[in-house]
Amino acid sequence: MAENQANFWVDLEAQPPGPLHARLSGALRAAIRSGTLPAGSALPPSRLLAADLGCSRWTVVEVYQQLVAEGYATSRVGSGTRVAISPSVERARARPAPVPAPGGIDLAPGLPDLRAFPVEKWLGAMRRAAAALPYHRFGHPTPGGEPALRHTLADYLGRVRGADVDPEDLTVCAGVTDGVVRLCGALRAAGHDSVAVEDPGWTRLREAVAATGLRTVAVPVDDGGLRVAALERTGARVVVVSPAHQFPTGVVLAPQRRAALLAWARRVDGLIVEDDYDAEFRYDRRPVGAVQGTDPQRVALAGSLSKTLSPALGLGWLVTPRRWTGPMRALPRAGAPGVLDQLALAEFLRSGGYDRQLRAARKRYRARRDALIAALARDHRVTGAAAGLHLLLWPAGGGDAAAVVRRAARAGLRIVAARQYRVDNRALDAALVLGYGNLADHELPAAVARLTAALDAPGGAGGRDR
Repeated sequence: MAENQANFWVDLEAQPPGPLHARLSGALRAAIRSGTLPAGSALPPSRLLAADLGCSRWTVVEVYQQLVAEGYATSRVGSGTRVAISPSVERARARPAPVPAPGGIDLAPGLPDLRAFPVEKWLGAMRRAAAALPYHRFGHPTPGGEPALRHTLADYLGRVRGADVDPEDLTVCAGVTDGVVRLCGALRAAGHDSVAVEDPGWTRLREAVAATGLRTVAVPVDDGGLRVAALERTGARVVVVSPAHQFPTGVVLAPQRRAALLAWARRVDGLIVEDDYDAEFRYDRRPVGAVQGTDPQRVALAGSLSKTLSPALGLGWLVTPRRWTGPMRALPRAGAPGVLDQLALAEFLRSGGYDRQLRAARKRYRARRDALIAALARDHRVTGAAAGLHLLLWPAGGGDAAAVVRRAARAGLRIVAARQYRVDNRALDAALVLGYGNLADHELPAAVARLTAALDAPGGAGGRDR
């Protein structure tokens, strides 16, 4: 949290974990929505805010440009950047999903089972790494990541995901979003002006891409995954896609579309950015291999520990084609994962601890998924449940999913309407997204009971929220 010349608080601590520019833009949007920054008020000069936050001026300038592009602010030479939206207008335009009171049950997607984090085993891996580390290595991280981790990760990704990874082209970063944002900086410097993204898709990643100054172009997703024919019509030469398990639909990119996507990248001299966010969790058959393994010169592969261990670790990786590795690493960055954290992960991978953790997690998540389906599928349709940590629930009779979300929140249950993740594609507007990764097993009966009550409230799933 920081105070600046405009005498308001930039509440970064209230924002979800992520790159500084994403947290800063989120904090400024929140201040504008709440009225803390009323329409017409001046934002502090970028140089002063950057000094206050301890970041580069470029970060603040990019955030201000994004706010202007989104209509939150205006900018004129000589008068600086000013707020353009009043709180009442913004509240009418977009309302956040209700959050249950403390003590409620959270079925929102995005988290693994935090109760199962292997604290002792992770600390043991860190102790072993620290004991073997020469004193001169307790300094700044190696650019691109610790060689020991890059080599170990390259072996793991080849063995588990079918990727074709040269450790020299693997960059250790703070997560998928951080890696993609860094790559977007290199893309923009090389003259790219747009990036295609899935619609629907992970909103935070889409916003982070837009915050780099690149225009995001929404490409619809259907039962076969990204519609490559629609991608070709956009004119974009870069696309961010999750082929192994699309969020939130849960579909796998169809084989013929995988081939078409690679053919598109070769034809337009383009780049596919593969978000491999939770491909390890597939329950009904073996996971599909990474697209990157088919053409490592056209595909960048992004992954992290956020869905397998915990987002609090801030550890991820990005494997890039050789032509992009150097330009991406040459750009200024906010920071990198610590040396000890990187070496602890390398030790955890080498010892087999990570594989054992994933095997236990798959068993636990599959049992939760099966229990949810058994309780809900009798009366409602369930899709997207073959993999990952969430499923889609289609209430019987359709209706207003947002009303169900509000009723569930009043009952102490947090769920999310799928429409929250779309740009223009309305195919999922009637669906609810249920995340079961961080659901305690003993909470499952109560979660089902509260959800069923919200669905069966007066007026039913298709009725009005009174």
